[in-house]
Amino acid sequence: MTAMKTTSATPGAPRKGRIRPRGERGPLASVALHVTLLIASAVAVLPPLWLLVTSFKPKSEAFSTALVKDFTFGNYDHVLNDTEFLSWVGNSLFVVGLTTVIGVFISATTGYAVSRFKFPGMRPLMWLLLITQMFPVAVLIVPLYNLLASMELLNQPMGLVLTYLTIAVPFSAWMMKGYFDTIPVEIDEAGRVDGLNPFGTFWRLIMPLAKPGLAVTGFYSFITGWAEVAYASAFMTGEENLTLAGGLQTFVNQYTSDWGSLTAAAVIVAVPAAVIFGFVQRHLVSGLTAGATKS
Repeated sequence: MTAMKTTSATPGAPRKGRIRPRGERGPLASVALHVTLLIASAVAVLPPLWLLVTSFKPKSEAFSTALVKDFTFGNYDHVLNDTEFLSWVGNSLFVVGLTTVIGVFISATTGYAVSRFKFPGMRPLMWLLLITQMFPVAVLIVPLYNLLASMELLNQPMGLVLTYLTIAVPFSAWMMKGYFDTIPVEIDEAGRVDGLNPFGTFWRLIMPLAKPGLAVTGFYSFITGWAEVAYASAFMTGEENLTLAGGLQTFVNQYTSDWGSLTAAAVIVAVPAAVIFGFVQRHLVSGLTAGATKS
């Protein structure tokens, strides 16, 4: 008869748990992560949602914490028909359109030049573009005001366009340079073999491949001009000359406080930005991260 051997766990010995694979979260970590995401989402969504709700309230209920009791379009009717809002829209579209088109072109050509060519002053140029981003608006607003005054561009849309280009172009040129670095140089060489000059190579071969970077550059230039307040308020006077950012301040200031009209106008202003974002959002991640893994 063969003796059967049995094994038993030693009393008091620690039990070995399941080894969790790398990257797998435990139950508590998952709960904490989801709670954090829910709180962050609520914090992000609540302000614009409350702005939308307030825009449909009568002026007497602007500070009420309750939801809409007396639903009204009166605030929107007042903004569109009794103010210079449509003039502000036209001024903003003109300024933003020029800023976007010129900003994208200058940023793309500058980024391509410093990515592909070596020329005297290239490194100082890139450092200059970077240094210009270090100065806050409060420091730049006085010299820019004096510069525009000497050029007789105060209270002129072109003055704002030039001002916004000083903001949008340096950052966008650096970003486009990083994106162009990811496009193989062999494409340029093939264009030159086919008889294209440098600009022809850039325009016909490289630009179609740079759509994600161009989308981000265009979106950044658009937002720069659409949402900027300080320069628009300092350089433009007279209600008919204001842009949207400056015009919204007329609803709530030291003399008046029309919160209903302000929220209604803010909702209208947010719509174009949301539409533009919807068109370019699929390019934003690839455009913003271009060059991040370039060796």
